[in-house]
Amino acid sequence: MAEKPIQGEKRAFMTGNEVVAWAALAAGADIMYGYPITPQNEIMHYWTRLAPKYGRSFLQTEDEISAGFTCVGGVLAGKRAFTATAGPGNTLMQESMSMAEMMRLPTVLVVCQRGGPSTATVIYSQQEVTMTCFGGNGEGFRIVYSTSGQQDLFDYTIKAFNTAWKYRFPTFVLGDGYQSKMRESVTIYDPEARGIKMVPTEPYVGKSGMPGVDRDPSHLRNTYNMEDELYEVVMEIKKEYERVAPEIVEYQEFDTEDAEVLVVAHGVVSRAVQGAVKALRKEGIKAGHFRPITLRPFPVEQLKAAAGKAKNVLIVESSVGQLEKIVKHSVYGLTTPITNYFKPGEGVTVEEVVEQVRRLV
Repeated sequence: MAEKPIQGEKRAFMTGNEVVAWAALAAGADIMYGYPITPQNEIMHYWTRLAPKYGRSFLQTEDEISAGFTCVGGVLAGKRAFTATAGPGNTLMQESMSMAEMMRLPTVLVVCQRGGPSTATVIYSQQEVTMTCFGGNGEGFRIVYSTSGQQDLFDYTIKAFNTAWKYRFPTFVLGDGYQSKMRESVTIYDPEARGIKMVPTEPYVGKSGMPGVDRDPSHLRNTYNMEDELYEVVMEIKKEYERVAPEIVEYQEFDTEDAEVLVVAHGVVSRAVQGAVKALRKEGIKAGHFRPITLRPFPVEQLKAAAGKAKNVLIVESSVGQLEKIVKHSVYGLTTPITNYFKPGEGVTVEEVVEQVRRLV
């Protein structure tokens, strides 16, 4: 048995689901809790194939509600635990992720977006943005990385474990069915080979020593009987979330410095927009692209700066305004006109983005 799942760096040709399984192994994940749902299934399949070789574990639960809560339990026991799901499964896991939000538990959830509402299609969409960023009955104090391809899936799955355990907020890796199923080249690596130090895990319960004597007692709660008591807790979480947000926010800019039309897109749609910007620039059209990588927390100030310089902002997404809501909230007060191009549950091509931008110039 190899000492580590990945030695140094290697080039591979993988589906997104395979990439997630390898990344979780590389990140030192101890256990995956899961329940099958398309297009996420192969994360479970590959994990169950690979994990025993490296002393890792898997538990298939009776549904996604249990998968979410067993993941919470694994984290409480000090395990580097994760789960993965899609669509209706994401809906069912929001209760456990709300518990993680309240108790500041570092859960990691990989979401492979599929079409909605309800069962809809098992293929692709960007229709789980609102639920992933703001789902549950809390305030949305969570971290959401939106990936655009296999390299992102590998990099940000590893990063999600570190972010979750460093800041103690539930952390999501938001992919989609296209990324889950397609194959493309990716560099997989041992994090240590790149100088990435994994944040150690520790148990929340069952710690050694006598509470109040050898160590502080654990005080874990998700229920508060008094309004003012809950107010203080939620405001303290809000204060901490806002304090660490600038350290977590990530984004990319492509030719935004002199862009007259700024195209905002996230995830796999960002790749079509990048191709469109290159084509438009060859025509002499000053197009640029802003890609938020973290949808929660959102790169508000960075987007404002880029949008403020443009004559038009175009929002492109495979849903009906889920990204647009976040963008409009973020740039409130700017006078730059905002238009959109929505294709719920369908992919967006380079040619479509080019056509939409041409209409604005």
